[in-house]
Amino acid sequence: MPDTSILWSPAPYHIISYGILLGTTTFQSFVGGIVAFKSLPRAQFASLQQATFPIYFAMQTSLPVILALTLPPERTAISTRPGSLSGVLDPDNRLHVLTPIATMLLTALLNVAYLGPATTKCMRQRKHQETRDGKKSYDPGPHSQEMQLLNKKFSYLHGASSLVNMIGWFAMVWYGFYLGDRLS
Repeated sequence: MPDTSILWSPAPYHIISYGILLGTTTFQSFVGGIVAFKSLPRAQFASLQQATFPIYFAMQTSLPVILALTLPPERTAISTRPGSLSGVLDPDNRLHVLTPIATMLLTALLNVAYLGPATTKCMRQRKHQETRDGKKSYDPGPHSQEMQLLNKKFSYLHGASSLVNMIGWFAMVWYGFYLGDRLS
């Protein structure tokens, strides 16, 4: 009869959660978003992103919490470090566990709670301004002063969201090196 004790261990749930987090972030940031931008007309691309990003940001927010809750205990040559939240908060784990997981969570929270909604709101404002101006936000200038301000605001918000996303991605990769070290 197969041993089912692994089902009760946090380790597989931890590594699966990490894989999903890194995989979805890598795919969305470096493949899916770029291919969609190059392949779809702007209106369809914007619709796709508006539908995708709330789910994407929710996953980016919830998976670091799951990582913190499922951190398996670490057996060393002389002791065992605790798992779960107490392991994340353990002084020996602050640099290579707490810092990257907290960074992942904080960057995701910033995107889900502020930058994502603010960017979407700005996109809608630009759409309304396009109707008033009779001209697309991305058409060659000159643009109305309102559209110039909205374009500038959108560029800032989109850039900030992308930067925050990349900081989170680097934290995920950093944490991956820690996990890889634990496997050796």
